[in-house]
Amino acid sequence: MTGDHTQHDKEAKQAILENIEKYGCHLALLEADNYLPPFVYSIGLFKKFEHPEIICFGLKTEVMASILNHACDLVKAGEKLVPNKRYSGFLEGYDIQFLIVDKEFYPNYVGYAGWFYDMTFDFPVLQLVWPDKQHNFPWDEEFNSEWKFKQPLLDRDTDFKFFEERRLGVYTTSQALNGDPILYVYHNINGDWQFHTSLEPNLDDAILVSLEEITNLTQQQMNCIICRLDGGLGETIKTLNGSVKNGKTKNNCMQHWVWQNGGFRTYPDL
Repeated sequence: MTGDHTQHDKEAKQAILENIEKYGCHLALLEADNYLPPFVYSIGLFKKFEHPEIICFGLKTEVMASILNHACDLVKAGEKLVPNKRYSGFLEGYDIQFLIVDKEFYPNYVGYAGWFYDMTFDFPVLQLVWPDKQHNFPWDEEFNSEWKFKQPLLDRDTDFKFFEERRLGVYTTSQALNGDPILYVYHNINGDWQFHTSLEPNLDDAILVSLEEITNLTQQQMNCIICRLDGGLGETIKTLNGSVKNGKTKNNCMQHWVWQNGGFRTYPDL
């Protein structure tokens, strides 16, 4: 099995190198799921041109691939793409901008690039950011609020990597707030989050807190719920519609909790 995996890695890296030589870069395309938006990022711009890799979120993958191929063509022609400058020609009728990606997000989104670069994150990345239909960017006050989570901004908020508001109410128990390790995380079909210290928590211990509050627990507690896919938590969050225990996901038929008529109630998980 180890030999097969080594051979696969060798063949995968060779395919990437061939794309870099032929096209200027290789593109990693990740489709949307029930939590993360789709995104596409380059591999090879830094290796071949010493230019930052580029990542883009929230559009159709074929559209993002076309946009990044255009960026690659510009880089091949000698242009240096820079942050905080408006560029035309990427999206018809709209300008785009670039942000410098904080390395705190690298394991979450560009783990495959880290593997290609010899298991390191010693390369820069720019995020290509697009506006809404009124030409407002996500940091503008008038930006379409319904599109807020289509493209996470990877130059900020490294302490909060969820695709919901910080003030979102989530369910937990008094034991979690008292320091017991969180072993089970559930993302219910209706979008609710639950963070529990045992497989069968007691409803009498239920507490409703904000998502930000639960993520501000000690690192020791949160380590118990981190399961890594492609190297990081950001791409792991999509797996949290089962439970996470000691870094592994598993399906579970735990009941949903809901606050109703001044108290907690349960109803079966669909």
